[in-house]
Amino acid sequence: AGRVLLVERAQEPQKGAWSLPGGVLRTGERLVDGLRRELLEETGLEVRALEVVEVFERIVRDAEGRPEYHYVLIDYLCEKAGGELRAGDDVSRAEWVERGRLPQYRITEGTREVIEKAYKVRRRLLLSV
Repeated sequence: AGRVLLVERAQEPQKGAWSLPGGVLRTGERLVDGLRRELLEETGLEVRALEVVEVFERIVRDAEGRPEYHYVLIDYLCEKAGGELRAGDDVSRAEWVERGRLPQYRITEGTREVIEKAYKVRRRLLLSV
């Protein structure tokens, strides 16, 4: 409906920045199970994963330019299946943000591009029904 779910990070790295919800897989946890668990913990929402939108890696460097964090991120297009939106776990806020309001948020690097790609994937899925 023209909105995307964003969370404000409550911990480093990038504390205070807004991003798509997500987190770390547990050993032996399947990707989609980890996605559903992390979304529930961070936002109170139950979701259905529809399709992978993007796979990329993010390397966060310290003040001296050394790698401090190295993530492989897999972003899914999801739909809400239940629950009530609330900030939980390691986020300070969770909001449904209208697409036109995205520039008002300090969003983590690469996130806007993934959001735009997700809108294209969603449009393609709606047209194929």
